[in-house]
Amino acid sequence: MDRNTLLLQLATENYCYLTTTGRVSGRPHEIEIWFGAHNNTLYLLSSGGDKSDWVKNLLKTPAVSVRVKGQRFMGTARIVKDEQEEGIARNLLADKYKERAADGSLSEWAQTALPIAIDIEGE
Repeated sequence: MDRNTLLLQLATENYCYLTTTGRVSGRPHEIEIWFGAHNNTLYLLSSGGDKSDWVKNLLKTPAVSVRVKGQRFMGTARIVKDEQEEGIARNLLADKYKERAADGSLSEWAQTALPIAIDIEGE
């Protein structure tokens, strides 16, 4: 099975486990977090923006690993800056986690959290 197909199958899982390298300690740090998958990229939203420890870690060392239902992927993390890609990330997570108001607009979290992309490596 190719990576895209595997990621799409795993995209229905509620959580992924992101491992970053501690910016001070150099040790691995794992968090459980909501995610969305689109092509070869996983998207996360940081409620704490760039003040979250895990975001500070990946800004220093973008090489990360992500585990979903026993499958581990290596990737490179980045803050999403492209407006179109940001829309994909926000809508993907809002739809998956039912973060929309009755009128269809995004919840405050989906509108304001910092979008992070993890580009998955390899085949």
